[in-house]
Amino acid sequence: MTDDIRRDNGFARNESLEALLVELNAMLSRAEQGLALPSQPTLPVLLVVGPPRSGTTLVMQWLAATGSFSWPTNLLSRFYAAPYVGARIQQLLTDPQFNYRNELIADASPSGFESDLGKTRGLLQPNEFWYFWRRFFPLQWPEPLSQEQQVSADGAGFVAGLAAIECALGKPFAAKALLLQYNLTLLSALLPKAIFLHVRRNPVENAASLLRARERFWGDSEQWYSARPPGSESLLIRNKYEQVAGQVAYTHSSIERELSLLPNERHLRIDLEEFRSSTHPTWRAIVERCELLGHRLPSSHAAPRGFARQDSVISDDTASALTSAFDRVAMP
Repeated sequence: MTDDIRRDNGFARNESLEALLVELNAMLSRAEQGLALPSQPTLPVLLVVGPPRSGTTLVMQWLAATGSFSWPTNLLSRFYAAPYVGARIQQLLTDPQFNYRNELIADASPSGFESDLGKTRGLLQPNEFWYFWRRFFPLQWPEPLSQEQQVSADGAGFVAGLAAIECALGKPFAAKALLLQYNLTLLSALLPKAIFLHVRRNPVENAASLLRARERFWGDSEQWYSARPPGSESLLIRNKYEQVAGQVAYTHSSIERELSLLPNERHLRIDLEEFRSSTHPTWRAIVERCELLGHRLPSSHAAPRGFARQDSVISDDTASALTSAFDRVAMP
């Protein structure tokens, strides 16, 4: 039984769409290969990392709403094998400067901060961009690349794809980097102007959200969902509370270990609760880091200055079980 069949019906693939995208990308990628495009981004690249259900989608939506970045939209994600052509098509359909008498352009604003397990709605809402990442890195879920996988990875092609998007849209690129967040040393070497935004959420709330995500995605809270951090093999024999606690703890441990090897200006920790209270410190820190990399951002932006706190409904029994689970889970 494949993962797609086992998924809850709301998350099953649309096979007709998959076939259409394969056909379109096969044609468009050949056209894009004939273009003279840059091989390396010249502007900073912002990469959001953190455990699943930690708030990475909200941070990405906020970055998009600032107006200072380009990002992988739901529309652009459809052109995973031809990102430059896709970005130009996106401009044709959604950029006001190409609007001729309102023939094509509808309301494609990236505003709105709703999502469902990382999935957003709207042409210009941020997308996980999985298909693009998987073209270059042979992973189905976020997990460490094996030595063999690192050898077979196409790092140069990945970087050139980001450079093509920057060339088309003319802004620093921001995206989630969850697929490769357990190989940040590799990623930071490929992108010397990358700034990593490490999102942290209250760990018990994060783990409880992961339990709910299991139920939503699989219809079964006993089934593993999403990222597999280093050491996760040891969690498979544990109960579900220890699994999600370890998933959160091991992810932070791996990210922090690799980011500690980079200069401070190349990474930034974002505490979700503090971010919701006020986004200004995060913006100021991003501005400072981009300026150190030679790119000046505006001092202000149009994105929200804060977000209402969304209290998680966690039963006392679940909270107690998760708190105990974090105490029992040893670092890998």
